[in-house]
Amino acid sequence: MDKEPSGGANRGLVTASRTVVIGGGISGLTVAWALRTHGAPVLLLEASDRLGGQIRSRRRDGFVLEDGPNGFLDRDGSVSRLATALGIGDKLRGPSPTGDRRAIFVRGRLRDLPASPPRFMMSGLLPPWSKARLMLEPLSKRGALGVDESLGHFGRRHLGRVATETLLDAMQTGIFAGDIEKLSVRAAFPRLHHMERSHRSLLLAVRALRRAHPGAGAPRLGTIEGGLQTLPDALARALGPDALTGAAAVALRPEEGGWSVQWSGGSASARRVVLATPPNVTAQLLESVDPSVATALRAIHVVPVTVVHLGWSPRLDREPEGFGFLVPAREHRRILGTIYASSAFPFRAPGGGTLLTTLVGGAHHPELAALPDAELVQAVREELQTMLGIHRAPDLVDVVRWPRAIPQYEVGHHARLEAIALTLRSRPGLLLAGNAYRGPGIADCVREGLVLADSIARMSGMHATV
Repeated sequence: MDKEPSGGANRGLVTASRTVVIGGGISGLTVAWALRTHGAPVLLLEASDRLGGQIRSRRRDGFVLEDGPNGFLDRDGSVSRLATALGIGDKLRGPSPTGDRRAIFVRGRLRDLPASPPRFMMSGLLPPWSKARLMLEPLSKRGALGVDESLGHFGRRHLGRVATETLLDAMQTGIFAGDIEKLSVRAAFPRLHHMERSHRSLLLAVRALRRAHPGAGAPRLGTIEGGLQTLPDALARALGPDALTGAAAVALRPEEGGWSVQWSGGSASARRVVLATPPNVTAQLLESVDPSVATALRAIHVVPVTVVHLGWSPRLDREPEGFGFLVPAREHRRILGTIYASSAFPFRAPGGGTLLTTLVGGAHHPELAALPDAELVQAVREELQTMLGIHRAPDLVDVVRWPRAIPQYEVGHHARLEAIALTLRSRPGLLLAGNAYRGPGIADCVREGLVLADSIARMSGMHATV
């Protein structure tokens, strides 16, 4: 029988029946944990000194700061099931009663995003001629079959120019901070693509869904009491000593029956390797294995985003209510949007405090994400003064930089993934996971991680327990 390695960074050569997962973000942690529930031996390697990737929650002066994602949309229940299995299901939280309210900064002012079509048509979110154009949406034609279309082109065909540059751009900004003329609607918004293919018109598709599921509302953004990092922390505890930090993979080589992995301080032989690292890191590891895959991975564009937390204690006299607002690129402002963290999730601010989290950078203004702290905070304060009327100096200021924040699913993304998958068929036991492929959100990564683990289990004849 192969000897199981003990904890520690220098494990030496280990059993070839093992799966090595490289990357300790939510995707890698989910895959590793799910394989363990199937009874498979797993070793997870993380280069940094912490697990969780871009999910990072901190406490400062009584505030709970989310440096990465601020919540998750658990459409299929994957996050809830995972949290329950980990024993933290009771910590899941939805937004406050007003936390579903969202706004868009349009034509010089904040305007609420109405929850129903009648209210939308009565709102000032779009000018009258744009609303009239929306009435023609049921006459829209499908896009050409097999053509990878940009979100901008797709939107103009269905909604018209102004609605596309306002509504669709705001929607994608909250997810990708990208460019509607470059994002692929099929890859970035597969639900929209499916609605068009199945019903031709988006409005007709919505009506059909409402008839099929009467009373069903839109999924609500969720979080976890104490901060989102509670989830990766629970996964890390479950993995125990088989999740290593400070273990940067430096070499990956095929060998008989599997793969050899070297990292700073150790090496392992494994039947399979799951690369759950950012695309540029994955490309570097695969350069000597398959240069074509490495080139394809480097073509995945990743945009920078800088997070600016501002806190007030006691709270602002006029605290904004709702989840927050987004700013379409057509408004030519210096921020992407702001999350009303203490309004949406009251536990994130000390009693009577206000916490706002503002995002800067993205595809249109990457240079703003790189501004020095003082200039960046000043720009954010000026924008919030204009948009929210906030003049009072904050009591808490915290800046977090993500130079490579969000992968962009641009036109050609699906073809790129198909080419990578075709090439990797000749490299059995080598698998990819992460937010650069089939969904950038927490729930996407959890769902795909569970699916990948189940697939590995089926191929290996393991008993499915997840």
